[in-house]
Amino acid sequence: MAPFDLSDIPPELLRALLDNPYESQILVDKQGVVRFLSSHSEDLYGMTQAEAVGRQVRDLNPESQLPRVLRSGRAEIGQLLRMRGKERLVARLPLRDNEGRVIGAVGKLMSWHPQKIAKMARQLELLESRLSYYEQELRHLYRSRYTLDRYLGESKKVQDLRRAAAQAAASDLPVLITGETGTGKEILAHAIHQLSNRRDKALVRVNCASIPQELFESELFGYEGGAFTGAKRQGKPGKFELAQGGTIFLDEVGELPVAMQVKLLRVIQEGEVERVGGTRPLRLDFRVIAATNRDLRDMISAGGFRDDLFYRLNIFPLRPPGLREIAEDIPRLAYHILSQLKQRQGKAPKRIAPEAMEILTAYQWPGNVRELQNVLERAAVEAGEEAILAEHLPPEVRGAPRQAAPAPRELESLRQEMARYERRVLERALSLAQGNRTRAAGLLGIHRTGLYQKLKRHGLEGKEGS
Repeated sequence: MAPFDLSDIPPELLRALLDNPYESQILVDKQGVVRFLSSHSEDLYGMTQAEAVGRQVRDLNPESQLPRVLRSGRAEIGQLLRMRGKERLVARLPLRDNEGRVIGAVGKLMSWHPQKIAKMARQLELLESRLSYYEQELRHLYRSRYTLDRYLGESKKVQDLRRAAAQAAASDLPVLITGETGTGKEILAHAIHQLSNRRDKALVRVNCASIPQELFESELFGYEGGAFTGAKRQGKPGKFELAQGGTIFLDEVGELPVAMQVKLLRVIQEGEVERVGGTRPLRLDFRVIAATNRDLRDMISAGGFRDDLFYRLNIFPLRPPGLREIAEDIPRLAYHILSQLKQRQGKAPKRIAPEAMEILTAYQWPGNVRELQNVLERAAVEAGEEAILAEHLPPEVRGAPRQAAPAPRELESLRQEMARYERRVLERALSLAQGNRTRAAGLLGIHRTGLYQKLKRHGLEGKEGS
């Protein structure tokens, strides 16, 4: 196609284009020398067209950014320029030849009216404040609710798990949390996000088991307006877009359809998503944490889960233990549950009788902490504000076969062994004193203040007392 012949345009039409009063212009060549100045710009620069042409643009305005546009080749549109005490809205555009080389630049004054500039500035400020508000609301909606302190327990398995979670938080690698229902997988995901350098951004949770298969793609990746019947006109961002800069938590990832696993793998590997009905990928920055109570290795063997996705997610594996594996932590967890019940309802049993605690620590807990919470809340209804007795526990817990005594644990340092024994003595004293700290201090032969200090050191200060 032959280049357009500018000689076909009448000279007066070209001049009217360049010298129109609606967008006063200044034109420079690639050396920054002024080649044209609109007559409507003479007052702004304080010189006539004849005086301006042939001079360096920085001679007219030392703050001119046209030389920057010549160097970068990038347009700057909608910028505010302040000259002679007035603000102007300007656009700076690079000019190129047929081969794409920058041969000059034009600066266009898009508005001469200070009132209009002020109005636009106020509108921009309003939009920015609204954007800031919505960003804060988004962070509040998708904020991290739990810290690592919420994962209670002093057993070696729990301590090792907390240590591993802290290590995972220090990296940006994908984390796969596997374990039984009720073992605190979501608490771990929140805690890892809270400890990471992404804590100020959103933690977006996706329950893969609750999304209908036909909606998976649009929920995770979003869609453009009109992509399908019923789609919002303006489109909708997906969960990955909402997690920009933060963490996406794929809960129950074992429920993902195989077809979606392929797309999820590509998104994690490439860091890009493409909306349903979209034509271009969106580059995103996110961290992935996944969790499941299913055995993914068995699913791989059965063809229900892709091995390449498993190995991509399983870079930093974590497995919270079942409650039966950490029976020594059950007393602390039980009293913590009662403390929460007291906060929610204003009353709760102050203690658990020794026989009832023995039953609780011996039970197998197939539902783990969630089942323990249900049992204690039910028992609290019968006990009122008195001690929870064995008879308050449900028959299936009282009559369950007792689990075998745990294997002897490894000997720890003298300080750790003494701390462990001191904790047991404190718990025993509180139980015998029915939660009365003055009586407990008397049983131990120490001052009440000393008891408070020891309770705080062992994390027992939340137990109810008087």
